[in-house]
Amino acid sequence: MRRQATFADLFEESTRGIDFESEARDARKHSQVDPARGNEVVPSRWQTTPIDETNGQGDLEMPWQAMPISAVGGPGAATGPMWMPSAPPTVERVLAWHPQPIPVLPLIILILLLLYGSCVIVLHRRGIRWPISRSIFWLAGVASVLMVTVTALDGYGMELFSVHMIQHMVLNMLSPVFLALGAPVTLLLYVLPVGSGRQGRIRRGLLRLLRTRGMAILMHPAVTFVLFIMSLYGLYYTPAFDYLMGTGWGHNLMLLLFLLIGFIYFWGVLGVDPSPRTYRRGHHTLSGPVMSVLELAATAPFHAFFGVVVMMSTTLLVRFYSMPMPGWQVSPLADQATGGGIAWSFMELPTLLVLIALVMKWQKSDERRTRAAERRQVRGGDTGLAAYNAYLQTLNSADMAQH
Repeated sequence: MRRQATFADLFEESTRGIDFESEARDARKHSQVDPARGNEVVPSRWQTTPIDETNGQGDLEMPWQAMPISAVGGPGAATGPMWMPSAPPTVERVLAWHPQPIPVLPLIILILLLLYGSCVIVLHRRGIRWPISRSIFWLAGVASVLMVTVTALDGYGMELFSVHMIQHMVLNMLSPVFLALGAPVTLLLYVLPVGSGRQGRIRRGLLRLLRTRGMAILMHPAVTFVLFIMSLYGLYYTPAFDYLMGTGWGHNLMLLLFLLIGFIYFWGVLGVDPSPRTYRRGHHTLSGPVMSVLELAATAPFHAFFGVVVMMSTTLLVRFYSMPMPGWQVSPLADQATGGGIAWSFMELPTLLVLIALVMKWQKSDERRTRAAERRQVRGGDTGLAAYNAYLQTLNSADMAQH
C-alpha cells in the first residue's frame, strides 16, 4: 500500500536543493539602500510585502499589525509608526540616537521637564530658593526615561526580550525614584497662588484632590503593592503583553504604565510630597519609616522570584519573541533567561537609592524637630518641658529637706 504524503514530505520535496545560506547572502547583497539616509533595509522575519525600489521602504508584518522598518541611523531613518531594527545589536547601535516616528513618552516627559523648569524660575523670581538637589533628581529621572525611549534601545526592545526588560526596569524602578525625589507636587504647591478667592482656586483644588477618598484608596500601601507586582506577573503571565506589543500605540501605552505605576509606588514609599498618606486619619498616618521599609521588603521577594522563574524557565514566557531575527543567531530561550537575570538583579540599585533617601529624610526630620524644640525652649513656650523641670526641682528640694 502506498504511504500517504505528509506535510513534512511536501516541505522537504519543495525545498530540496535550496541553499538557504546562499539565499540569505543574496538577499543581503540585493537589499535596497536609501542614498539620502544611508540606511540598508534588509528582509525581516515579518516582512510580507516587497520593498519599494523608489524609496527603499518596506512593510514589516508583525503578528497583529503591519509596521514599516528601517535600519539604525539618524532620526530621519524612521519610516512609519514603529521603528524596528534589522542589524544585529551592538552597544553602539543600541545606544544610538533613534527616536520613534511618534515619540509619545519622550514628548510627555519633555513637557513635564519644561513645566518643572518654569516653576523653578517662578520661585527664583519670587526670591524663594528651591533645593538644587530636587532639580538634579528631576533631571536624572527625565534623562533616564529619554535614555530608553529616544535611543535605538526602544526599537531593539521590540526584537529582544532582554533589551525590553532593561527598558521595563528603568521605567518602572529607576526613573520613578528620581522623579519622586524631585518633589513635583511640593514645587507646584509653592508656585500656585494662595488665597480664598478665584486666585487660589487651583491650589485649593489640588489639595482637595490629595484628600479625596479615591486618592486615599489609590495610594494605600496594599493597592500600590498590588499594582507594582501586577506590572510583572499580570503582564507577562497573561496575553496582555502579546496584545500590547502588537501595535505601536499599545507599546507606548505599556511604557507609560510602567512609568506611572512605578511613580505611584515610589511616591508613596519616599513620602517627600504631600499625599493622602501624609494627612492624618484619626491618630496615625500611612507614611513613616516603618511603613516604607515594610513596603520595600514586601515587594523584593516577589520581584526576585519573578526573575528566577524567568531565568529557569524551559519554555517561552511570551509568544512575541518566539521568532528571532534571521542572521542574529539569538536563541529566544537564552535571551529570555538573560532578561530574567536582568529583572532579578536590577532591584538592588533602586532599593539602595530609596534606603539612602529615607535615611537622609529621617535625619533631617529629627534635626528639624530638635531645632524647633530648642527654639520653643528659648522663647519659654515649651510649657511641658518647663513643668517637667519644675517637677524635678521639687523632688530635689524635698530630697534636700529630708537630709
